[in-house]
Amino acid sequence: MPLSIKLPSLSGTLENYALSGSTPVQPAGKPAFNRIAYSAAHVVADPRAAIDPWLQCAVDWDATIAYRRHLWSLGLGVAEAMDTAQRGMGLDWPTSLELIRRSIDAAKDMPGALVASGCGTDHLVLEDVKTVDEVIRGYEMQMEAIEKLGGKLIVMASRALARVARSPADYERVYDRILSQAQQPVVLHWLGDMFDPALKGYWGNVDADQAMDTALAVIAAHPDKVDGIKISLLDKDKEIAMRRRLPKGVRMYTGDDFNYAELIAGDGWGQEAFHGQSDALLGIFDAIAPAASAALGELAKGNTQRFHDILGPTVPLSRHIFAAPTRYYKTGVVFMAWLNGHQSHFTMVGGQQSTRSLVHFAELFRLADAANLLEQPELAVRRMKTLLALHGVE
Repeated sequence: MPLSIKLPSLSGTLENYALSGSTPVQPAGKPAFNRIAYSAAHVVADPRAAIDPWLQCAVDWDATIAYRRHLWSLGLGVAEAMDTAQRGMGLDWPTSLELIRRSIDAAKDMPGALVASGCGTDHLVLEDVKTVDEVIRGYEMQMEAIEKLGGKLIVMASRALARVARSPADYERVYDRILSQAQQPVVLHWLGDMFDPALKGYWGNVDADQAMDTALAVIAAHPDKVDGIKISLLDKDKEIAMRRRLPKGVRMYTGDDFNYAELIAGDGWGQEAFHGQSDALLGIFDAIAPAASAALGELAKGNTQRFHDILGPTVPLSRHIFAAPTRYYKTGVVFMAWLNGHQSHFTMVGGQQSTRSLVHFAELFRLADAANLLEQPELAVRRMKTLLALHGVE
């Protein structure tokens, strides 16, 4: 008899839900990929720390690094200390640097493990920043700290730069300075304001096409210093348009958590292979890691239909997790890790577990089951019942 559970519906009533009974998705061993695939990884909070969780940050380092080892074991790279790790939403710079250090050290024990780390300006007090020069110095401080550890940089979009820049030329000046100093090619990061309202008008223009022109000009001026650019605009047409205009050898890392399957599969456009397909740097890969690994392995073997068969059912789940307000998607990512036994509790840095409703979690549970992503169904049911009881639903 299949497992079942009573879950709240949108109308507020309880409805019986029978789990699919399908075998959870798992790759066969550690597959080889023909795409670079980074998972932006979450952090596991320490719920036993004697802190004020809205004001201070406490991380369970053992569980956090164990999850990165899990991602590496599946062939996925780790994009460290990004917004999925609650950077700028509970994870401060000193803790971020410690996270980066521990992740780089852990990767040394795993042959082939990829790790790239977020470099930003989030240590600056936003209200005190008045000039572009202060933004440059902020980037340089984090850049030096990460490169001293041997880290590859992901140059994150800066709230401080969005605040003080007066024109596209200010962005060009900042990125020219940073890229000219980089010790190895970096990944640029264009995060849309649906993920962070403070980044509205990034690259000096609220019009995305004009902003894209500025970003492309920055890359064209330093093609040897840019490994690729991750864009998270949740607009597949804009991503495709931009990747077709990238210089030779510069990758498009999809950050589109709504349309990643078709963007990674690609359209085969043009002579430059990179520009007819997207690589990946995705927060959703944290939550769907086994399916992402299995699907990418099939794609590398030329089994495109099997790639879509595995990854396609994860897209409705991702669209739910990343539904507006999109910046609260981290809660769904951590909820999945808890359901699947990768951490012992559903507590987040900054108390962010409270950003989504019980009905949201119930629908997430259904969609995860439909996508064959509940790795231990009995455990997932027990934990979902615990959450229901916590909310007064017995």
